[in-house]
Amino acid sequence: MSFNGKTILITGGAGFIGSNLAFYFQEYFPDAKVVVFDKFRDETRFSNGNRTSFGHFKNLIGFKGEIVAGDITKPEDLKRLDDFRFDYIFHEAAISDTTVQDQKVMIETNLNAFKDLLKRAKKDGASMIYASSGAVYGKLPAPHRVGEEAPANIYGFSKLAMDHLAKEWMNELHIVGLRYFNVYGPREYFKEKTASMVLQFGLQLLKGEPAKLFEGSDKIKRDFIYIDDVIQANVKAALSQISGVFNVGTGKARSFQDIVDILKRELGIEREDQYIPNPYVKQYQFFTEAHIEPTRIDLGYEPRYELEEGIKADIPYIKKIYEEEIL
Repeated sequence: MSFNGKTILITGGAGFIGSNLAFYFQEYFPDAKVVVFDKFRDETRFSNGNRTSFGHFKNLIGFKGEIVAGDITKPEDLKRLDDFRFDYIFHEAAISDTTVQDQKVMIETNLNAFKDLLKRAKKDGASMIYASSGAVYGKLPAPHRVGEEAPANIYGFSKLAMDHLAKEWMNELHIVGLRYFNVYGPREYFKEKTASMVLQFGLQLLKGEPAKLFEGSDKIKRDFIYIDDVIQANVKAALSQISGVFNVGTGKARSFQDIVDILKRELGIEREDQYIPNPYVKQYQFFTEAHIEPTRIDLGYEPRYELEEGIKADIPYIKKIYEEEIL
């Protein structure tokens, strides 16, 4: 089955995952019509000092599809999409900053706007593939399984609420929710402080600094997943005939110390690391690992990148960002 001849909407299409999806379809399905919808970066910030939108035009340089500026929470902006009838909606737009404390804005953006997009999908007869999150599991012990959730912050709560809402609509639509774990890879620089530690450690090392790790980082482990595997999961979800909610990770937890060691090896850097106290102990996730057997069986998903391979693939982007944005 091909996406050629289909019309595809990518919300949050100027962000990290959304822009990678846009270029995937442009490269492999040139006869598909791809529409990017994004709020784009402005000067507004949350109370924590972080930007309210990470969408950036530089993530879309080279993209030849249609671009629509808009906020998913504003009906008047969503009306700009009335010129199209979509076959697939990849919903990546969200407040993805887990440190945002404004509960009303988080629910409005992540949950309530999702319902408006579900209505749009039903009207068009479109498949809905949306971004959920491993944050729904909070501090539960790993491996993390769908059906066993305990969000520890409003972000995780909003994503779990999206999953509950999606399940109510699954009799009417083809809907797949993908619970991303710790994603890293090209086009994430404009997430700023919320970018992956792969990028942040890489830039620290290239700047001649020691990698700054929390104490005990050899025992702090997460399920780190390279962006190409996330794209794979989205594409297979769209082409599947199955609705549901699935984990998207590698199924193998690795430590933050592993990241730094691999980066130093790939960059040819020998330098002592700096260890600092962890100020977030009470709300910190010390171990995450996705249970991905249902994702393998139902979607045909198979992670292709071990951490070593993913970081090696990411090195050219890290160097490019250092040269173009840091120097």
